[in-house]
Amino acid sequence: MCAARVKASSSLFGPKGQISVNRGLGEYHARRPVLVTAAGETLLTLPVEGLGAQRLADFVTLCAPAVPRLVITARRALALGLEATTPVMLQLTAGYSADAILALVADAKIECALDTKPAGPAAAAAIQLAKLSQGLPAVLAADIATDVAIKFAPQIIIVEAEAVSRFGDNSIRSLAIASEASVPLNSGTPTRFVAFRDAMGGSSAAIIVGKPDFTNPVPVRLHSACLTGDVFGSRRCDCGDQLKLALTRLEDLGGGIILYLAQEGRGLGLANKMRTYQMQDGGLDTVDANTTLGFDDDERDYGIAARMLQMLNCTRVVLLTNNPTKLDGLAKAGIEIAGRMSLETPINADNRRYLTAKAARAGHRLDHLMASLADSPDPKQDVAPLAP
Repeated sequence: MCAARVKASSSLFGPKGQISVNRGLGEYHARRPVLVTAAGETLLTLPVEGLGAQRLADFVTLCAPAVPRLVITARRALALGLEATTPVMLQLTAGYSADAILALVADAKIECALDTKPAGPAAAAAIQLAKLSQGLPAVLAADIATDVAIKFAPQIIIVEAEAVSRFGDNSIRSLAIASEASVPLNSGTPTRFVAFRDAMGGSSAAIIVGKPDFTNPVPVRLHSACLTGDVFGSRRCDCGDQLKLALTRLEDLGGGIILYLAQEGRGLGLANKMRTYQMQDGGLDTVDANTTLGFDDDERDYGIAARMLQMLNCTRVVLLTNNPTKLDGLAKAGIEIAGRMSLETPINADNRRYLTAKAARAGHRLDHLMASLADSPDPKQDVAPLAP
């Protein structure tokens, strides 16, 4: 009886590694320290997101006699003028302030004269955990013995580096349909909204428009959530226009699916998206803004979109997109791509440079933009406030 109860209780928690990463994410969201371990390395880590003078002082005290170092991505190291191909640790000097640390992490232009060394697997995993929490991609870290750390009260969550590397795949496998309902639109088209939930608590949705024929390739739009464009009509991007056009196209075709994915700011999250906007206002384009902040130019993974389609019994699609990465991502995840339909949205003075960067640097198929640039009588039109 006891054994049965223990076994039943254990199954509720899921794999050990996934439990620790879930709890570690919760701690990072709350801006609390987490112990990250790997073979031969144990680090007490603290997310830099929201760092202030008091939190920094408390963490320094908690780590003593060890001195915290700043861990940043290779992308951010390059932006600071440092040579790096992997995450690196910066040796902080005594009295380094929270503002100075945040400047090293998030300022567009700053010089760095600190000593560096390559980060180990535990530090790299802590960076990935910070990304998963959609915070700044940087952490403070100090070497500390595990037997010392586990004596802290309250107890500090321990996360294994290997579990962090597996978490994305585990999260996709954990995807489940949470609820669904019919939602009529203003256009008169009936839709069915299917809400999904994953192990991180993220909520994406499939909007089944009209009555698609699943015996044939289904028209599908993968759409990353964009609060500024989809809801408020921002002119800095073309996201809202693409969503409206895709919906109209699916209605005209008699049906299809829009996957509305919780991937704000190409996977960076809303707060980091606003940070990249500030960098763009200072002169960077959308790609360089992401990488200067320490991210890849696009942090999205389309494995979850493929899993959503499979759960809807949709495995052959005609994709409504200008982005070849989406085609590749779905194909690698087992979805058959039967064709592509472009979405040509309006070009304005505020999104022209954004669209130009997507075409020139990210390979987006924007033939109408290229034609517009070729016909432009004034090259100054291409210098406008930069977009997401």
